[in-house]
Amino acid sequence: MSELRLLKKIPTWVQYLLVAGVIWLLPIVLSGSAYWKGILVVIAMNIMLAMSLNLILGYTGQLNLGHSAFFGVGAYATTLLIKKAGFTFWFAALSGSFLAGAVGIFLAFFATRLKGHYLAIASMAFAIILHQILLNWDSMTSGPLGIYGIPAPTPIHLFGTEIKFNNSVNLFYLVATVTMVTYIILGNLLRSPIGDTLRAIREDEVSAASLGINAKLWKIFAFGVGAFIAGLAGSFYPSFVGTLVPDAFAVVESFTYLAMVIVGGMGTMFGPIIGAIVLTILPELLRGLGDARLLVYGISLTLVVLFMPGGILQAFQTIKNKLFKSH
Repeated sequence: MSELRLLKKIPTWVQYLLVAGVIWLLPIVLSGSAYWKGILVVIAMNIMLAMSLNLILGYTGQLNLGHSAFFGVGAYATTLLIKKAGFTFWFAALSGSFLAGAVGIFLAFFATRLKGHYLAIASMAFAIILHQILLNWDSMTSGPLGIYGIPAPTPIHLFGTEIKFNNSVNLFYLVATVTMVTYIILGNLLRSPIGDTLRAIREDEVSAASLGINAKLWKIFAFGVGAFIAGLAGSFYPSFVGTLVPDAFAVVESFTYLAMVIVGGMGTMFGPIIGAIVLTILPELLRGLGDARLLVYGISLTLVVLFMPGGILQAFQTIKNKLFKSH
């Protein structure tokens, strides 16, 4: 019996413990590099963004090109509640996430009447509008100058010990924990009848409606949950970078998240995670090439799309099946 088949027999809770162990070890392995510890935080946030977009695109087939807007709503709402209203990070982050979810539901209420490229254009237009609001609402967002001096998440007390998040290691553990919990909840959700409903809508909305499925309601649900998760990722972003500028949420960022989902393998749980890791690390590895890195990065993405149309995960599964078939 192959090692991969043996892995399938490992209880799910044991697999989660193994993943938690890897997460705990990563900062230790990278103990000599403060820079790469910071990249770990970015990877954890990008995984949340990719998973949330995958829920909307990969599971319900809605081409959302405005995902950066939900990320921005979560980030700005959290920051403003902390800086201007004096709330703790935890209350602000939760409020910002719910606000992003509410914005997603509001957008979906109108946008779900559209399909295909019309929905893509509408969602992209929404992201552009939000970006312009952030740029021009000087009294609230400080415009293009941005907001500075954003504090780290409020310390917590665990087993009599105060845990501070003013360093990249502890912040990584925090964001990675939230990311893992999000993955578990999404996984259970998509393995339930709700997941079957969303996939039915993606495959054939007319047939789904004939079975009594309210496609519009479930697409709004997917948009709302996806926007909430994106907003949750956004709530950690200001504390990580310490500053907040509108360009971090420009519409072009939505295409990066879209690439993560497609490259990893949309419509799967693990694919977007692979895509987020690869497309976060690759630009950093190519940074030494200067301007040529953009050319190499673009060629790499093109090759993946051409030769792995189902994403890296599907390509890996195809290779695995061929290898085991030959034995």
